[in-house]
Amino acid sequence: MNVPRPLWPYPRIVAHRGGGLLAPENTLAAIRLARNLGFTGVEFDVKLTGDGVPVLMHDDTLERTTDGSGAVADASYQEIAKLDAGSWFGNEFGGEPVPSFAAASALCREAGVWANIEIKPSPGQERETGEAVARTAKLLWTGSHPLPLLSSFSALALEAAAVESPELPRALLVVEVPPNWLAQLDRLQCVALHVSHRYLDAALVKAVHDAGRGVLTYTVNDSETALDMLEWGVDALVTDQLDAITPAFA
Repeated sequence: MNVPRPLWPYPRIVAHRGGGLLAPENTLAAIRLARNLGFTGVEFDVKLTGDGVPVLMHDDTLERTTDGSGAVADASYQEIAKLDAGSWFGNEFGGEPVPSFAAASALCREAGVWANIEIKPSPGQERETGEAVARTAKLLWTGSHPLPLLSSFSALALEAAAVESPELPRALLVVEVPPNWLAQLDRLQCVALHVSHRYLDAALVKAVHDAGRGVLTYTVNDSETALDMLEWGVDALVTDQLDAITPAFA
């Protein structure tokens, strides 16, 4: 399976939210763990604090993954930086902070880890978040090869990212593939389509490749499914099961 993939110059097995199910999601500890396990590609989510600082966070609210409460978009970076983002997962991660996008990028570059950066806007902040993430990524990853990949479910965020930093590659995230997927990729100038594995088949993989785009699938947590997807020719898969679906699969 280790063959050249001209449409996908990135790692093939990617750790979901940094460390999958083995560390608190979207933290520096998660990224370090993935790297220690041999992963050279991670996926994480970025959204904006109330004062416009990009931080790693999946949810619109703080309750699930920190000891804080309320909307991320209503809290300042200073307030969020003081929160504990690790104890909910396990005592050994107590005191792990919510990292800034800058800190996560610095760690990735230092560790030689490529990033699939999901732009995850809070409601009503699609363009603002797309612009901020793209602008910050351009600064933080200057000179990196390969560059990080910006992905999002939000077309508005991807449009804004394209205007802000057109040189950064982008990917459209979907659950079920819409009939007009190619028109959307063309309009947004995306290099890849990221699809839920539940709605992927070999014919779609071929169609996307025939259109000159890469295919990533998420979130694949069963080894047999992972092998099937790779056999179909998917360019990459995102997994939570870092101890079972390893970079050796590729």
